[in-house]
Amino acid sequence: MRIEFVEIANFRKLLSARVDLSSQTTLFVGANNSGKTSAMLALRRFLTPRRCPFEIHDFTLCHWQALVDIGEAWIQMHRTGAVADLVIAPWVPLLPTLDLWLQVREDEVHRVRDLVPLMEWDGGLLGVRLRYEPKDLNTLFKEFIAAITDADTMRDAAVTAAAATSAGGDPPKLTVWPESLMDFLTKRLSTLFTIRAYPLDPALLAKPDKLRALPQALPASAVSIEGDPLSGLIKIHDIPAQRGFGEVHSGVDVDDAQVAAGGTRLSEQLRSYYAKHLDPAKGPDLRDLEALQAMEAAENAFDDKLTESFKECFTEVAGLGYPGVSDPRPRVSTRLRAIDGLNHSAAVNFEVDVVSDAGVTVPVLLLPEGSNGLGYQNLISMIFQLMSFRDAWMRVGKASKGVEETSIEPLHLVLVEEPEAHLHAQVQQVFIKKAYQVLRKHPELGESEALRTQLVVSTHSSHVAHETPFASLRYFRRLPAGMVAMVPVSTVVNLSEVFGASTDTERFVTRYLRAQHADLFFADAAILVEGPAERMLIPNFIRAHYDVLHQSYITLLEIGGSHAHRLRPLIDHLGLLTLIVTDLDTLSGTGGTSVQPAKGADQKTNNTTLKTWTPAIEDVDALMDATAEAKTLTVAGDTLFAVRAAYQTPIAVTMPCAAVQETACPYTFEDALVFENLAYFSTFAGTGLSAKFRRAITAGGGAAAVGLSMYNALKTGKKAEFALEVLMASDFQSLAVPRYIAEGLRWLTEQMKKKQVEILTTNRAIGVLAGPGDTGGNP
Repeated sequence: MRIEFVEIANFRKLLSARVDLSSQTTLFVGANNSGKTSAMLALRRFLTPRRCPFEIHDFTLCHWQALVDIGEAWIQMHRTGAVADLVIAPWVPLLPTLDLWLQVREDEVHRVRDLVPLMEWDGGLLGVRLRYEPKDLNTLFKEFIAAITDADTMRDAAVTAAAATSAGGDPPKLTVWPESLMDFLTKRLSTLFTIRAYPLDPALLAKPDKLRALPQALPASAVSIEGDPLSGLIKIHDIPAQRGFGEVHSGVDVDDAQVAAGGTRLSEQLRSYYAKHLDPAKGPDLRDLEALQAMEAAENAFDDKLTESFKECFTEVAGLGYPGVSDPRPRVSTRLRAIDGLNHSAAVNFEVDVVSDAGVTVPVLLLPEGSNGLGYQNLISMIFQLMSFRDAWMRVGKASKGVEETSIEPLHLVLVEEPEAHLHAQVQQVFIKKAYQVLRKHPELGESEALRTQLVVSTHSSHVAHETPFASLRYFRRLPAGMVAMVPVSTVVNLSEVFGASTDTERFVTRYLRAQHADLFFADAAILVEGPAERMLIPNFIRAHYDVLHQSYITLLEIGGSHAHRLRPLIDHLGLLTLIVTDLDTLSGTGGTSVQPAKGADQKTNNTTLKTWTPAIEDVDALMDATAEAKTLTVAGDTLFAVRAAYQTPIAVTMPCAAVQETACPYTFEDALVFENLAYFSTFAGTGLSAKFRRAITAGGGAAAVGLSMYNALKTGKKAEFALEVLMASDFQSLAVPRYIAEGLRWLTEQMKKKQVEILTTNRAIGVLAGPGDTGGNP
């Protein structure tokens, strides 16, 4: 048994999203505010509600006005004396839901009997909907109306008092809770709402469309399942992002307070683990006899010592006539517990290696736990928690005592949020590689399919993503307001479905991203560049001339024009704003040889990206004349996604010591940079390509002759060496950016401004309801 996928609806930024889970490790990736936290929180809210209760801001923002309208309708019904028609139907489209779809074998049917929709079911998918809904609409109605009535009474009294004391003018405004049903639920949600479970029909399961899931509608007659249908099916543990190292916590049991356990130190985790799995006082066996005998002997010795110590005190009390002959006599006794040995701040120390002179004994040096670095504490803490989770699930040691009647749940779901905190890159990679192995390190687990573990991790780290199989990544993509809903929401892309099964493109992209790291999954935009010179110089152009881009999360990937198009399926699925900086790669004709660019020569491009992606033109003349719109690929309705190509086009130049402008046709980034800065490079004291370019400019002969000389020099020149010489120049910032790149960067700047704004067109009531504070991922 395992979780195939979940469909989350009406929860924060996830209006309707399917999240497929891998059979072992699933990694949530995406840019900031893309919905990763919303998904992790939804799993915790629905699956561990006692530890992580719902809040009113968990309702998706676009539904807030509908909740206000329901409250207004109830108020009007009450004021007019109409009979309240209280039905769940108006609430259904607004309520947060989580559809959990399990892949179940036929021999596991006894575990899921409450979820089986038909008698003839013979294994496969089974679904259950967890819906956060009112416990009782009548109670909700009565309590809301009572609160509104009290608020109206208070406001009327305030107006009357103000009128009696003022000499006219408008009465002072008084805000009294509740102003609306939304406002009412900010304080009463947890007492009036609950999670109910409903069985789903696998025959009605629909595939999601491109951007959103399509959860099946429950029939009006749907009856909730009694009790918790997931009890005995899934054991759930989580490590939250806020782990609170350095804080002082009281000893808390891991299972009883998971959130607190996430922030405890190792010493406190050891105490909890010892109490559950190792304490000899709980269900002692033969292995515990020696320890129990030693503690009893210690108690007796301590009792004798205390009796001797308090003898004079008790004798003095007896001199007052108490106790008498028939009165009970006081006696001091002790009780020692094994856990007391760990119940102090120095329960865990770290031994420090000491180098001593030969023959000299050096005492062992110990450091308290808090003296270790936060990264070390975090790594040890997370690994130990994973071990504790595994052993709690498998009922290791004393945890098995008294629960013989309880079978082990067939599925263990572990949620880990942002494990990279405080860890340097290599340790992040080690953690994600080893975490699942730790969870399976038990004699009865290993490769067993009867007991399954699924690990779900959310991260902002490209290093963690780098060590995770491509098929296990789930990318959270932001969608602009108006595309799916009136507010920005998110969708989830299953990257295992981007390229199909084992295609050449999939292999290339997977290996390429492993070589380049996985920044692409966390960026707001991407710039794909042709070669090392662009890779080194464009970031510095951005730093010097484009403040908006410099302050944005943009990743720059070096990939040649002959391969950039392979990233198209990935870029399209990610919906990632992309600028492609590439070269014309001119040929003398279709299938011809490489030549210097020229208009009117019937040249063709050898650049696959320009031919097949954007602007999807092969003719060089047409490429040179293409408009900005032709170079840009957009998707209707998606204002956050576009792809723009930037490549060399003819430019007007004035050669040194010449008075007439000429037209130059650059071939690559390097000669385009030189043509844009002829005066600068005519005196630039460099070697290699720099020297050849300087001699070409000095030799003169017009733009065509200089261009041909640079074209020939580029065939054998070292472009990276040229870029480094330019980069090291003291007056680098005086260089003009090549025109085609400048146009592309200006376009990207405007797109980033649109992306950063994402203005929401909502009415004033919603703005008031949002209130101060963080909405935690809700737009």
